Amino acid sequence: DGFWNYVVTHCDFNSTDSKDITFIQSYYYNKLEIVRFDSSVGRYVGYTELGVKNAEAWNSGPEVVQMRNEKERYCANNVGNDYRSAVTKS
Repeated sequence: DGFWNYVVTHCDFNSTDSKDITFIQSYYYNKLEIVRFDSSVGRYVGYTELGVKNAEAWNSGPEVVQMRNEKERYCANNVGNDYRSAVTKS
């Protein structure tokens, strides 16, 4: 009996090349994805009424600029290690 609000951040990749890496941050409320930032789209996309309102506000503010840089900061530094680890075990 409560509300769940959480954020999931991940990097999708199939090589260490920057063009093959996608940074995704999804915002959920009660198990429903309401808004997502996807680096391949370059902006926030809302999936519910609340998500659309948040996406509009975030896409016109400094939040979207910061998120566009997260692919390099969050993913690029870690994908190399993850990729090498996966390749050596396959």
